[in-house]
Amino acid sequence: MGGGRDHHPGRDLATGADVDDIAVEDDEAEFHAAQREVFEETGLTDLAYPFGDDVYKETLPYASGKIARYYLAETGTAALELPISPALGRAEHDEWRWVSFDEAEDLLPPRLAIVLDWARATIEGH
Repeated sequence: MGGGRDHHPGRDLATGADVDDIAVEDDEAEFHAAQREVFEETGLTDLAYPFGDDVYKETLPYASGKIARYYLAETGTAALELPISPALGRAEHDEWRWVSFDEAEDLLPPRLAIVLDWARATIEGH
């Protein structure tokens, strides 16, 4: 991939946030809501957004009409311990993994193909 590095969505340059279920708090910008949600679901605190907070990709509407928004982020964190959600009494997700774009293509549902293609084009173009 571009720059001679193997970029992994979620770690080196990542899809940072799926904000379809995020409740934006009073006077909170969507980008800050996404950052908060990533922290709450992953515990990641060292995210950097090399493309800024105004570079994102939204999905087509889900059946319910919701739209997910994805940002690109970097982290130096190699391993995660998914935090326990106080509301659920368990982690919000069952698993995580760092994968290549090709591996992500095989794992993601078809509705996220436009997000993955955008992430790859954006990262490889820089």
